[in-house]
Amino acid sequence: MFRFLLPLFRLELRGVFVLLRYIGLASGIPNFYDRGAFESSQIDEWLDYAPILSSGSEFENACKYIDSFLEKRTFLVGHSLSTADIAIWNWGEMGKPEEVKEIYKSCSLVQFNYSRSHQHIFGKKGSGKPVVAKPKGAQVVNGAIPEKGKTGTGPSSEVDLPGAEIGKVRLRFAPEPSGFLHIGHLKAALLNQYFAQRYQGQLILRFDDTNPAKESSEFVENLMKDVETLGVKYVAITHTSDYFPQLMEMAEKLIREKAYVDDTPQEQMRKERMDGIESKCRNNTIEENLKLWKEMIAGSERGLKCCLRGKLDMQDPNKSLRDPVYYRSNPVPHHRIGAKYKIYPTYDFACPFVDALEGITHALRSSEYHDRNAQYERILQDMGLRKVNIYEFSRLNMVYTLLSKRNLRWFVENGKVEGWDDPRFPTAQGIVRRGLKIEALVQFILEQHAL
Repeated sequence: MFRFLLPLFRLELRGVFVLLRYIGLASGIPNFYDRGAFESSQIDEWLDYAPILSSGSEFENACKYIDSFLEKRTFLVGHSLSTADIAIWNWGEMGKPEEVKEIYKSCSLVQFNYSRSHQHIFGKKGSGKPVVAKPKGAQVVNGAIPEKGKTGTGPSSEVDLPGAEIGKVRLRFAPEPSGFLHIGHLKAALLNQYFAQRYQGQLILRFDDTNPAKESSEFVENLMKDVETLGVKYVAITHTSDYFPQLMEMAEKLIREKAYVDDTPQEQMRKERMDGIESKCRNNTIEENLKLWKEMIAGSERGLKCCLRGKLDMQDPNKSLRDPVYYRSNPVPHHRIGAKYKIYPTYDFACPFVDALEGITHALRSSEYHDRNAQYERILQDMGLRKVNIYEFSRLNMVYTLLSKRNLRWFVENGKVEGWDDPRFPTAQGIVRRGLKIEALVQFILEQHAL
């Protein structure tokens, strides 16, 4: 039993959560416990729930419940840290901390251990101010945090790329030219630069231009402008469209081995994938598939109804492995190479192929691609290409801020904003127009990875 004595009032408070409530109210930290009737009641509900995590038969179910609850949230209550987060975290450490830590990690919740949590909330030496978690004395140098005490002898073990060797790391930042860079993309760009510098490696800027309906030369020019503004240094500029001939050759090779052409209507195909039902076209002969493939290349009426799919496993629990689409018909001219092609590879097909051809050693992918990482590895295997290491980082989300390019495009196309650089937009150019210094933006992004 935890007790807290208040000699002045000759009172004694008993119990972990009674003390948490008291500290939350007495600390003066805004919104830590006192949030009004509704959210304070939600916090109380979590405090009552927390002991389930300590031990017993309900622990596993409790972890699953928290995992599900945090799937689309950062904090248990509202949009900031509260007594509820501390209670669940620290009570979990009394039970089976590794499982709880993994849940918090997978849901991108603020990560801290027992002692560090108090520093995060109450500050250093009783200052009452929250402390930002970052490397001591960290400064931004060319868009990256230099390692503490490093003189170029090699990386520390704090955040490592798997299998990385000094001087042999090759990375790529591969934005799609379908809009301007927004703050969510900046994390990927700066992390790639950080690791390239840390391992004395190379960084390629690649434009993932496989969807001509959404892409344009204007976006390419502005993406280059944004990358330059961020101070990201790269050794080469490439385009996925540079590899269209090789991609088509690989597609034909797979048609003879592990792919088929499917003319199933899109909605029906989506339902079959969800239900694990094989397409009627899955067992077409190689000759039939090659004939339909030529129809796709020609952009004929029949060909426009078809797509190329990998023959993987329609019963796999991971739905990304249920015969994914490799090529789609699209008669829209490409902004860079014109109307030469009527078919284009999907990102999931082109990305691993180009990564392997360009000698990429590590592909940095945000957590939104987690379920598709197995697909990435399987496609590389079926292509007979070398393995590329995947490094997964948490996706950056922001409260009350749209980061979907599809949604941002709607505002631009409907004249709701001045353009992609509108100061109300979360794009790099919009943020700079609003007055934020690029150095502060870079520091903010890198500190998210340091947390």
